[in-house]
Amino acid sequence: MTRFSAPKGVPEYFPPESAAFLAVREALSEPARRAGYGYVELPMFEDTALFVHGVGESTDVVSKEMYTFEDRGGRSISLRPEGTAGVMRLVVQHRLDKGPLPVKLWYAGAFFRAERPQLGRYRQLQQVGIEAIGVDDPALDAEVIALADEGYRSLGLAQYELQLTSLGCSSCRPPYRELLARFLAGLDLDEATRARAQANPLRVLDDKRPEVQALLGGAPLMADHLCEDCRGHYDAVRGYLADQGVSWTEAPRLVRGLDYYTRTTFEFSHPLLGAQSGIGGGGRYDGLMESIGGAALSGIGFGLGTDRTLLACRAEGLEPGSGALVDVFLVAIGDGNRGRVMRLLAHLRAMGLRVDTAYGDKGVKASMKAADRSGAGIVVIVGDDDVQRGVGQVKDMLSGDQVEVPWDDMAAYVADRLGQGEDAR
Repeated sequence: MTRFSAPKGVPEYFPPESAAFLAVREALSEPARRAGYGYVELPMFEDTALFVHGVGESTDVVSKEMYTFEDRGGRSISLRPEGTAGVMRLVVQHRLDKGPLPVKLWYAGAFFRAERPQLGRYRQLQQVGIEAIGVDDPALDAEVIALADEGYRSLGLAQYELQLTSLGCSSCRPPYRELLARFLAGLDLDEATRARAQANPLRVLDDKRPEVQALLGGAPLMADHLCEDCRGHYDAVRGYLADQGVSWTEAPRLVRGLDYYTRTTFEFSHPLLGAQSGIGGGGRYDGLMESIGGAALSGIGFGLGTDRTLLACRAEGLEPGSGALVDVFLVAIGDGNRGRVMRLLAHLRAMGLRVDTAYGDKGVKASMKAADRSGAGIVVIVGDDDVQRGVGQVKDMLSGDQVEVPWDDMAAYVADRLGQGEDAR
């Protein structure tokens, strides 16, 4: 019989590790929910042309890394390599930009890139992202960055670094691009890199190879050629970040791998992750909506790597979501008492408690082992003698103490023990 395995480069999460994955995703998305961002669910695949126009044909993402195929109708379809282009398409298609601005949205899920798999670099990667569309306000830039920072801090991460720069606008970037192109033309670059420099000179600054970086030591920097408006915008962003207690490092060579970034651009990195140190990032993309057929509205957002953030947590000795799977575990001694236990289980779950019980033909010893594995702080045990006397036994798994509780009061007693008595009732 053939045994199947998951595709190469696709991480899978299952208990108990999946609890940590869910905890990271929750922590990264919670700040956005508190800031008024609404959730969107995006298609897993889109028209290939959306990414060509939106992300940039010269980017590695589009030219090398997309999973592209022809569907049964002869249409070119690509699995989504990132989230921003899809969100902008959704906003344009459903006319969300015609309502109150900014449009503030968040999303989470899997994205796909045909890369060489290694630790932290996957073919199916998980991200949490937000987009704030329609208002060109440096305070909004600062909010987006601060929400990412808040998500990382809420996990207990302490060693990550925020790198920040401005990539200019349609006024100041073209002259800088020509200046950079002239500089690159004088370097001894390999053929592929020279072709990249001709297509988009800024792409070369994103080249991580040490031999290329060594050649770029004297390259002109966008930060030194910002127009007055971009300089003012960037100064204001930094001021608002300082107001919110967010620290950063100036990164004038930061480009990131997507063509749509303008003005504020940022990346979070973690030094303990080696070559794949980026755990999230984003920036402003003021011309993106117009490039895919929408209005000329500004936008800013981020994509935070759930997989890599989990790796960063573990590199710092943190284990998110390491608590118990359930609050209460129920044990029935004797088959005749199973119905009583199942009714209590349904009642406690309806009260909002996390509850499990032993399934299958388990004896008392095996059931108590299952209770111990569940991590529950409280175990409720009921046997034939307990039923006759109208009680149940409640065992504290930490202290080992056991008390007898009237069965009719059991649900309220358990809720009170867990500090949810008033809310549960």
